Amino acid sequence: MNFLEKYGLKLILIFILLVSYSITAQSKTLLILGDSISAGYGIKEADNWVTLLQKNYAARDLDINIINSSVSGDTTIGGLGRIKRDLSLFNPSHILIELGGNDALRGYPIDSIKKNLSTTIELIKKNGSLPILMQIRIPPNYGKRYVEAFEKIYQELSIEQDVPMVEFMLQNIALNKSLMQLDGIHPNQKAQSLIASEVQKSLAKIIENP
Repeated sequence: MNFLEKYGLKLILIFILLVSYSITAQSKTLLILGDSISAGYGIKEADNWVTLLQKNYAARDLDINIINSSVSGDTTIGGLGRIKRDLSLFNPSHILIELGGNDALRGYPIDSIKKNLSTTIELIKKNGSLPILMQIRIPPNYGKRYVEAFEKIYQELSIEQDVPMVEFMLQNIALNKSLMQLDGIHPNQKAQSLIASEVQKSLAKIIENP
């Protein structure tokens, strides 16, 4: 019995296992922990930016699966309350945290908002997943002092927790009435593809080419 006859099958099996491991290692799961902006308030699911982002990845043959764990009206305490369940159910490789807007609109204390986000980040890290923080911005009519303190939370946490931060998805949309619903808070259908494109660009270096 020669070498190939003796070890050939074993070598083939090892090769298959290595290839399978390589493919699995390359696959990624992105969980969106967000509020109504990501949940698609007033938008059909098929037109939501999260769905469009998934289609963009598929079109480029990128093995990135998106799980949308966003709830309309959700706050940072709400996200904190369900992050353990999401981690247990999906064990995502990356989590985009898009929370805080509803806290600010309700005038919640800055310290509480920051603490909730910080604890959420710590739980994500403990799971071995990579947290990604989205900068959230609010209208100036909430008062300069509060607005500045709120928006500073994200920059501080990015540094303190050493996590990547991406720009607010409505940065170039919120002030364009043609891209917003009548409530002036939620983006309309026309804005969804623009949001998907912007988020994809922001996440590219973090997820596509880490």
